[in-house]
Amino acid sequence: MGFATDYRFVWLGGFTAGTLDILFAIGYWAVKAHVPAQRILQSVAAGLLGKASFSGGWGTALLGLALHFFIATCMAFAYCLVAQRWGGLQKYPLPYGAVYGLALYLVMNYVVIPLSAAGSSSSPDLLWISLGVLVHMLFIGVPIALAVNRALAPASH
Repeated sequence: MGFATDYRFVWLGGFTAGTLDILFAIGYWAVKAHVPAQRILQSVAAGLLGKASFSGGWGTALLGLALHFFIATCMAFAYCLVAQRWGGLQKYPLPYGAVYGLALYLVMNYVVIPLSAAGSSSSPDLLWISLGVLVHMLFIGVPIALAVNRALAPASH
């Protein structure tokens, strides 16, 4: 019985989490404030480019999309690295995935974004925050944990 990691599943976990996250953000702001998808994607690029990202058209929107998926994939690979060393993450992917999603929300919103060129938001939307926590737990952390769990599953012969 071998334990080779099938990294395709880690990539899939990052892609799934990234897709669910960005679709939630685009959908939420489209319904709540009629913000177009391009602007949401530019807000991701603002982490790197600051306010200039909002005048870059679809170029900076696509940069934001690429950055978003890069970050989600890095989150999946980080979980995988820890899961390879700590079997509890493999044994209980649902609760640990949810906890990981909560940790990601806190780190992204209270460390990464404030330290980025985007800076922090001055007017918190309580519905956005509440749903954001749930989305990070259920649609980011859990899919990553399940994908990594599959990636680390023992190879059968």
